[in-house]
Order: sequence, then structure tokens, then C-alpha cells
Amino acid sequence: MAGIDAAHWTSVADDWIAWAGTPGHDVFWRYKACFADFVGPGPGRALEIGCGEGRISRLLSDLGWSVTASDVVPAMLEAARAAESAAAYCLADARSVPLPDAGFDLVVAYNVLMDVEDVDGTVREAARLMNAGGRLVISIVHPIADLTLESADGAGTTYFDRRRFDEVWERDGLKMHFAGWAAPLQHYFAALAAAGLAVTALREPEPEPKAGQERSALPVFLWLEARRLAAGG
Repeated sequence: MAGIDAAHWTSVADDWIAWAGTPGHDVFWRYKACFADFVGPGPGRALEIGCGEGRISRLLSDLGWSVTASDVVPAMLEAARAAESAAAYCLADARSVPLPDAGFDLVVAYNVLMDVEDVDGTVREAARLMNAGGRLVISIVHPIADLTLESADGAGTTYFDRRRFDEVWERDGLKMHFAGWAAPLQHYFAALAAAGLAVTALREPEPEPKAGQERSALPVFLWLEARRLAAGG
């Protein structure tokens, strides 16, 4: 994450820490148990790329992983540290994490690839950090859900276009300015293939039911697990 993306998340860090850190406020809390099941328990070494305020790193730690949390925004990393989310912390761009090759059994990019202009570079860096038997676990907003987003510049508004979005949400007294990238599914799969990774599991999770709310008709998130392609594969 660099340039326009890092600048945006730096500018909204305090709002995000309040939004995401308020239990039950963000939609994540309705997916937490399901995501924990998708990742599975440790032990092992795990890296979260783009840890934000630390809730995913905390979840991984609770699952028994020894977690390193990384983020490009100092305020985010400090919030994760203050919450004691991980065993170690690293201030870094997602495309260039100053850690050794093949050092992790698990790399997690939770709702990060929609927030980086250079998806190929970010996935390539994740692959570098995975050991031979390691897994990359990705969460993205489902491309179907992205169809509701309007292009920030009014151009490229079909499913097939990668486009920048920019929206402000307000709920229960909290306000959050979201900005990032909407892309077709093939864009993510191409980045994985270019990095020598293959998808080994896919889930379109349903949120936990909420009182008085109808069952969701369409998926909001898409979760992927990827591993290294076998030699000659």
C-alpha cells in the first residue's frame, strides 16, 4: 500500500480505529466465528499484512498462532500494539515487508487487496514470505457486492473494470470514509497465479443472523486460501 492508498488510510486512521474497534459495530463481528473456522488453529508462525487496529491479529493469536502484525500506517500499528494483538509488529508497505523469505506458515490479508493499487506486488510479497507448505488466506469484498459501488471518477462502472470507489458511511454516531479499488474476480486470481499460487479453498460466508434482519440474499465477502503450486504444476 503506497501513495493514494496509504495517504487515505493515514487520514482516516482514528475514524477506522473507532469504527472497527467498537464491538458489534462493523459487519466483521457477524463473520468472526466463521472466519476463525476458515483459518483454523495454530500453532505456527502467522503474518497479518495490513493489520489495521489489530482485530484479526488478535483473533489469530487467540487461535494459537504466533503472530506478527504489519501495517503501513503508524497510528494503526500503534492501536494494534496497544491492544496487544500480536507477538511482534512491523511498520511496512504491503509490497515490501522487511522480514526474511519463507518465514511464515500462514499469511493473512484480510480486506487488504481492495485497498492497494498494486495487487500483483502485494500478492507476490505475501508469496515470498510463505514457507514451502504455507498458506495465504485472503478476504475481499465480494465482486458481486462491489457492483453497488459507484466509480469515484464516473468512469469504468461495469463488473469487468477495475475502478476506484470513494464513499462515506455513517451509523450509530460513527462515521467512516471508505476508499479503495473494486475489481473483477479474475483480477485477483491472475495475481495469485502470477505469484505461483493456486486457490485451494473458497468460501462465500453467510453472516451470523441478526435479530429482526432477513437472511442476506447475496454474499458480502469472498474468502480464499492459496498455496504454492507444486513443481511442474
